[in-house]
Amino acid sequence: MPVGRFTPLMRSFEKAIVSCAVTGAIHTPTMSPHLPITPDEIAGEAIRAAEAGASIVHVHVRDPETGEPVTDLGLFREVATRIHRESDVIVQPTTGGAPTMPPEERIQVVPELEPEMASCNMGSINFGLYQLAEKYDEFDYDWERPYLEGTRDLIFRNTFEDLETILPVFADHDTKPELECYDVGHLYNAKHLVDRGLIEPPLHLQFVLGIHGGVGATDANLSHMVRVAEELFGDDYSFSVIGAGRNEFPLASQAVSAGGHARVGLEDNLYLARGELAESNAALVEKMVRLTHDLTGREPATPAEVRSFLGLKGRAETGMA
Repeated sequence: MPVGRFTPLMRSFEKAIVSCAVTGAIHTPTMSPHLPITPDEIAGEAIRAAEAGASIVHVHVRDPETGEPVTDLGLFREVATRIHRESDVIVQPTTGGAPTMPPEERIQVVPELEPEMASCNMGSINFGLYQLAEKYDEFDYDWERPYLEGTRDLIFRNTFEDLETILPVFADHDTKPELECYDVGHLYNAKHLVDRGLIEPPLHLQFVLGIHGGVGATDANLSHMVRVAEELFGDDYSFSVIGAGRNEFPLASQAVSAGGHARVGLEDNLYLARGELAESNAALVEKMVRLTHDLTGREPATPAEVRSFLGLKGRAETGMA
């Protein structure tokens, strides 16, 4: 039964949280001329996404010359401080980085920026991007094809030992982890970590469907993820959904129809409609806001409302000022 046909037991929030992941580490510059690369482009896209209705912006950084994903703390600070200066939006840096990066490298952004939120992956998976390389005869940069094809033999590592190291860093800086769950087993990992006191409820879960190596992007799988979350966490969680590629809007619509929340953005999907590249992250956010209102009557939550709902420490307590 699709999620939209029953009311989950999760924490209720009248408005919809729309997150925007502005650049990510999956797509490469050849795939779209609209993918933001430089700090100025990434920050500008995040600010315009917020103006379009996003209350959270999920931030990666890239080498400004080549577009290759990096974890350069100077670039993170440049992007985050500009967004913080020009917008009230919640800045959520990644601790996922790129799947090729070790966890010790990815977590450094939390003590650097002391953000209100950051993403936190709940388990290891195969993370296949190699199939994307088959769609292009030529690439703009030499790094793109090896980067994609190298994922034939890649495990996106997030072991229990890694999480035992990473999660106390979140606690030390009062940064709320958004728990990224790429498969059903990751929900059981989260429950285990809650039981051990390494994660403090209430939880905010991000279901990631459609990554090659994770759970498939179907309405049945989304329904199952929600049902398992209910069994494990009762009414002590909220959830958002990522649908990779063409599954972005169908699964996001299913999620908001059930009282959940949605993430869109050029990290997850390059297209506004079939065969039509999205020219900006703001265009994807605008479409999600419109769909949410038309399907459910829900309005996008403001950053202040999301801070209150998720119990965030507030922008004044971050290290981005």
